[in-house]
Amino acid sequence: MVFIGFHASHEQIAPSALLDAVIGAEGAGFDGAMCSDHLAPWTPGQGESGFALSWIAAALARTRFSIGMVNAPGQRYHPVMIAQAFATLEEMFPGRFWAAMGSGEAVNEHVTGEGWPPKPVRNERLRESVDVIRRLMDGEEVDHDGLVRVHRARVWSRPAEPPPLFATAVSAETAAWAASWADGLATVIQDPAALHRVVRSYRDAGGTGPCILQVHLSLAQSDDAAFAIAREEWKNGLLSPPVTWDLEQPEDFEAAVAGLDEQGLRKSVLSDHDASSLAGRIADLAGIGFDRVYLHHVGTDQSRFLEVAASELIPDLKERL
Repeated sequence: MVFIGFHASHEQIAPSALLDAVIGAEGAGFDGAMCSDHLAPWTPGQGESGFALSWIAAALARTRFSIGMVNAPGQRYHPVMIAQAFATLEEMFPGRFWAAMGSGEAVNEHVTGEGWPPKPVRNERLRESVDVIRRLMDGEEVDHDGLVRVHRARVWSRPAEPPPLFATAVSAETAAWAASWADGLATVIQDPAALHRVVRSYRDAGGTGPCILQVHLSLAQSDDAAFAIAREEWKNGLLSPPVTWDLEQPEDFEAAVAGLDEQGLRKSVLSDHDASSLAGRIADLAGIGFDRVYLHHVGTDQSRFLEVAASELIPDLKERL
């Protein structure tokens, strides 16, 4: 049975409303949830960006299912502080927290005033950070002098077992690189052939644990209404790496998608009026080799989506999967 999760988008929804949404998602029958971790939204119109580490503690306290987050240690976040944060979350909520570790985007990381490294350097910095985090959660006193620097650090409050640390990857090359250190792989909707390559590269390189897919979707009473929501709320979906890695401000993303590519947006956001049709499209993507699928309704009003998910979408998906 494929795990069906709910994605909570901090970039679009105020933290208090997003907390209500994730509580509603558990009631609707989702198996778990995940959230983004941004300092800034993708575009100015989205207008929100709550602090994920504060929010996820509240969300775990108000629900019973698992909740994970994306995280990019090494620049905005020092890995010692992330190790302490993750250890605390897992100690309070055993077996319910996970993180998908990535190399980051300039829109969130440039604020430190440090230079934005090229992708190979960011990958190596991520690997060093993950190693530091794991050693600290194992109870070691850590010294490290590399792309990140650590001096005699220890984490004192630790869980019985550390939480899983997955890798984020969009390309097959990154997926293969991550296979040696990650406890699983998380990626995002793109062309099915590209998704096949990502999963195959991770598994062929010896990658273990779950393969996770985040699916952006828009469900409304008509196809036109669903696409209008996607166009208004998630036009940043037209952009992909390496472009998304290097833009610094939400206004830069807005300018980069000024000429709307309708077909491109329809590929990056599944827009539909029919829950059964949408379930079939999601099931086809899951069949590529994913163990978990997290659904992100790109509209700011999550209530109707959760109602339809409970009555139609999730039952249909569970039957197909």
